[in-house]
Amino acid sequence: MLLKSNGDVISSDVDYAKSMFQQAKGLMFRRSVHDSYAMVFIFSSLRKISLHMLFVPFPIDVLFLNEDKIIVKTTHLRPWIGIADSGEKIRYVIELPSGAISSNGLKVGDHLLFDET
Repeated sequence: MLLKSNGDVISSDVDYAKSMFQQAKGLMFRRSVHDSYAMVFIFSSLRKISLHMLFVPFPIDVLFLNEDKIIVKTTHLRPWIGIADSGEKIRYVIELPSGAISSNGLKVGDHLLFDET
């Protein structure tokens, strides 16, 4: 479960990408994700991250979080050609369905809650 700090549910179906293979694959080769889905990338240490949308045929929203699970950057990526970087060292990336940032009122500075299992 992915929650805002006030307890509001952002995503009830969460996958975790912890291994290098899971992180490299991400959402590639999927046809879509449903509205209550999130993929949380958990990195072992703080680092700058770059993302691409190669082989991802649908748009997504992305959150970059620091080690305290605070959103430090948000972005929207277009299918196939979207690219983004964290701009600073981060610990987590969360990929969400397109429109999830606005529909959940997410913004830089928000604190999110999720297990790391």
